[in-house]
Amino acid sequence: MDRALNYQFDWQLVLSGEYADWLVSGVITTLEISALSLLLAMLLGTIVAVMRMTKFKPLEWVGLAFTEFFRNTPLLVQIYFWYYGSNQVLPEAVNKWLYAHDFEFAAGVIALTVYTAAFIAEEIRSGIYSIPKNQLEASRAGGLSFIQAYRYVILPQAFRIIIPPLISQSLNLIKNSSLVMVIGVMDIFYMARQIESYSFHGFEAFTVATLIYLSISLVVSLCINLYNKHFLRQISY
Repeated sequence: MDRALNYQFDWQLVLSGEYADWLVSGVITTLEISALSLLLAMLLGTIVAVMRMTKFKPLEWVGLAFTEFFRNTPLLVQIYFWYYGSNQVLPEAVNKWLYAHDFEFAAGVIALTVYTAAFIAEEIRSGIYSIPKNQLEASRAGGLSFIQAYRYVILPQAFRIIIPPLISQSLNLIKNSSLVMVIGVMDIFYMARQIESYSFHGFEAFTVATLIYLSISLVVSLCINLYNKHFLRQISY
């Protein structure tokens, strides 16, 4: 109790010098792992969504199994799974490449990618369902293959419809990236923990980390909304 009452706030300690450099490094790592994971999740989620829309049952079942498995298991468990179990799942050549580079970062990217892709796939599938079926039929009748019809006709419309949920998934991924610190990825949360351990000023460190996460989320949300408005304005012309 006395220790709490005698606590001396020192914001300058966190916002300057070596500790500030740690936070900047953590911000860069968070942005890198979030951006790469989001890009890969969008790609993988789109593939899985299209797999579920095919009439080829094995592909449909694989897509269903993927979404149900990764949506219904905790992300933290998945992070530990890829960190400790990648040797048993990934090809040996891939594992050698990962260990030769930043393995912790790669394991975090894989976990965030497959977890987020499962949710994005469902969002894309709901967007596809909202498009009249006759558009796919007309595309096929016009000479487009199944993949071409989805690439040029169906998916562009679906993505415009699901912009709001995609924003939510993007923000969730950024916030979820804080969990990768458990496997040693030196992101914002990891650096805040380090500052707390060295300086015993955890309140300042985690307050700054919270504000950084909030700022990143607001900027990402603003950018996506501005792009969406600009894109829709271009389409209306």
